Amino acid sequence: MLEMRGVSKSYGAVRANRSVDLTVPAARIVGLLGENGSGKTTLMNILFGMVAADAGAIAFKGRPLHVRSPRDAIAAGIGMVHQHFMLVPAMTVTENVMLGWRELGRWLAPAVVASRVKAASAEYGLDLDPEARVGDLPLGLQQRVEILKAILRGAELLVLDEPTSNLSPPEVAALLGILRRLRDEGRSVVFITHKLGEVLEVCDEVVVLRDGAVAGTRPVAGASREDLARLMVGRELTPRGRVAAAAGGERLVVADLAARDPADVERLRGVSFSVRSGEILGIAGVDGNGQAELADAIGGLIPAARGSVWIDGADVTHATVAARRRAGLAHIPADRSTTGLVGAMTIAENLALRDVDLAPFRRGPWLDAGATRDVALERIARFAIRAGGPAAPARTLSGGNQQKVVLAREIGGEPRVLLAVQPTRGLDPGATRFVIDQILDLRDRGGAVLYVSTELDEVLEVADRLGVMFGGRLVGLVRREEADLTRIGLMMAGTLEEAPAPEALYGVR
Repeated sequence: MLEMRGVSKSYGAVRANRSVDLTVPAARIVGLLGENGSGKTTLMNILFGMVAADAGAIAFKGRPLHVRSPRDAIAAGIGMVHQHFMLVPAMTVTENVMLGWRELGRWLAPAVVASRVKAASAEYGLDLDPEARVGDLPLGLQQRVEILKAILRGAELLVLDEPTSNLSPPEVAALLGILRRLRDEGRSVVFITHKLGEVLEVCDEVVVLRDGAVAGTRPVAGASREDLARLMVGRELTPRGRVAAAAGGERLVVADLAARDPADVERLRGVSFSVRSGEILGIAGVDGNGQAELADAIGGLIPAARGSVWIDGADVTHATVAARRRAGLAHIPADRSTTGLVGAMTIAENLALRDVDLAPFRRGPWLDAGATRDVALERIARFAIRAGGPAAPARTLSGGNQQKVVLAREIGGEPRVLLAVQPTRGLDPGATRFVIDQILDLRDRGGAVLYVSTELDEVLEVADRLGVMFGGRLVGLVRREEADLTRIGLMMAGTLEEAPAPEALYGVR
């Protein structure tokens, strides 16, 4: 169905695609696998007419394909669901489907489109209400709106860019079922991801990109995680050995902390724990059980309804974000693109962002551009950030390199306490390993780390102690060596609660 031959694209000195060949047969799901920054999205943006290739040729259904815009790609029968959805939140599902659909003619017929939305939703098991406002839908249903748009426009080839990066496990399972249904009726799918398990579960074959070039092609039958990971990163990924060390004094203390949402509903309900120097406390749980509110309340992004937060003996419960940072708190937020970085600013500016009033970024009343650039060069090298230089805008970086910029800013300042929220979300295995190693290094240097993640395996690998949240409460807290997966699973499901032993809490005030 699709043939891409010798496709190349460069951005200055950065070669995003290097003579890439890609074949997608009819009625197949092809995984496009690679590290962050390996060129996966650039290649598909070329196919969809969003980026012009420097060289190469594309054929679709046996004919040469020349696309100058997404409109050309859609007309040819190609649809794309981007990682960040192209929807208007204030509009309904029907209105979003109608938007930009020229084939509907000059006179809009919302009732007709709504009936088509309802019929297609039922046929593909999308569970969409045509009159629902898109901004009120969870991410999984918003993604289905994008898929529905492509189906109704007649897409024979559907490209999905990192489609599971923000979905819960049940939403992921539902999406994979939809893709199988599309394949079974003769459509083809390009599944862009870095998640090895999903490739092995749903794809028929996989193409691996590394540094902008094809590193290998494999049928999924018989492929292994180890083989695919080796192709992605070009080396073996071995878990780092743990160094046993006694934790020091308490650095972060949270006592009876509660918080409410804008509707005045209590989402965080009296959570207590402490984290010591040289220790990582992992917080696990299904997303939406108070972890976000816990992190925001500790970080100062939302007020505490009651309780207290202490950093190195200082009460910061009602302190500003800046005051908490001066007390020694660094914060890696869950959403790097909107909360962690300013996309339009350069790497150097983002690295200086939180400490712009301090040396070396400031000299007297003036900003020191030279010192800011020197710091950026040092941290780009130290944190292995792939970029054109300190002046590159943050938005031009891959997700993994954007996260490295956040790490370089937050960990580079040697904080006493690190609040790391979903720090590896959306990252490939190599970038995930790098992030985890940097956090472990901070712990080994005496930092106290609160590590919040929905990836249980990751929490078990990183944490010295493990807490589980359900319904806004801490329903269990155990040492890593005492962790029992069955008990933890029951806690995450809300069917088991174990009062933490006093020694597990480390003597909370």
